[in-house]
Amino acid sequence: MAKIKTIEYFRVLPRWLFVKVCDEQGNYGWGESTLEGHTLAVEGCLDSLRGRFVGYEADDIEHLWQTAYRLGFYRGGPVLMSALSGIDIALWDLKARRLHLPLYQLLGGKVRHKVKVYAWIGGDRPRDVEKAAKERMAQGFTAIKMNATEDIDWLDSPRALDSSVERLKTVKALGMDAGLDFHGRLHKPMAKQLAKALEPYHPLFIEEPLLSEHSEGIKQLSLLTTIPIALGERLYSRWDVKRFLQDTSVDILQPDISHCGGISELCKIATMAEAYDVAIAPHCPLGPIALAACVQFAMTAPNFVIQEMSIGIHYNLEAGQYDLTNYVKDKSVWDVKDGYVEGLHGEGLGIEVDEDEVRQVAKTAPAWTLRGFTGPDGSIREW
Repeated sequence: MAKIKTIEYFRVLPRWLFVKVCDEQGNYGWGESTLEGHTLAVEGCLDSLRGRFVGYEADDIEHLWQTAYRLGFYRGGPVLMSALSGIDIALWDLKARRLHLPLYQLLGGKVRHKVKVYAWIGGDRPRDVEKAAKERMAQGFTAIKMNATEDIDWLDSPRALDSSVERLKTVKALGMDAGLDFHGRLHKPMAKQLAKALEPYHPLFIEEPLLSEHSEGIKQLSLLTTIPIALGERLYSRWDVKRFLQDTSVDILQPDISHCGGISELCKIATMAEAYDVAIAPHCPLGPIALAACVQFAMTAPNFVIQEMSIGIHYNLEAGQYDLTNYVKDKSVWDVKDGYVEGLHGEGLGIEVDEDEVRQVAKTAPAWTLRGFTGPDGSIREW
């Protein structure tokens, strides 16, 4: 065993935050602490954790996790858990590399050899979905996700929902499956109407039909629709997830491996969910390190169903040349065939990070800022 020597982080385009951990014997691992729109806050938290954990045994991943979570007194939340996620993923990568094993071997071995995936189309204000869906089909995808709506008022005209139904019908007519991300944009009066309108056209799932803090509303909605309900990107630990399992209101949990405490916590959440017959479809509109960690997890989790990929997502396109295939030496690992990517079998996370590119881009990369919607009356709407 060897002690942690250094913890570094790198802000890179389009909006990602990578973490590298090295031990005293020269072993290293990579993680990802991306928290979209809150990069500076996570960097501050990483500075604090770095001061605490340099000198800890790199092999003692669970002890470090418990220390970060429990000895800070104030627990959980997106900033702390995202910072912890990056370190946790990096330590798992480091350990597996040191043992010359793919990471999935440390998680009990694989239950599948390839991983079903989907990609985004349509952007924040969804449009041109037929053209975009055909492009995704040509790339090898059989399923996509798109925002269900633009910004919607608390109570809006029912006509505001018509285009959502038409977009779903368009994509389904091409033979593709489609998840619809409500993105927490709709409040209960509109979410109930939209779920009912979509139901005859069988979306793969509806995501965050209400904000996660409205657990009672989500439970009510689950009794009104047969569409699978998915959520979880804004739940940051097994304790946040617990109430949704206990009240049986969700069908698919979508923890984000860069937000929920890393590989260690995602595995615990998945095991809890399996006991409630709830599937796992990790949220990951993020970078290649987070996705590689998700693939390693997916290869071991019986209740895993489908994985989000950020390749070509609108946020990446806005950054020009920087996309999911950047920062990795073998770009072919993200090739999609018949709706799947192959499992990753190399040491550690199964990818080789292009550290030269990471360090070069990190010299000037700005922190990505959040967007937002404002109604015609000047009031804030959910984004």
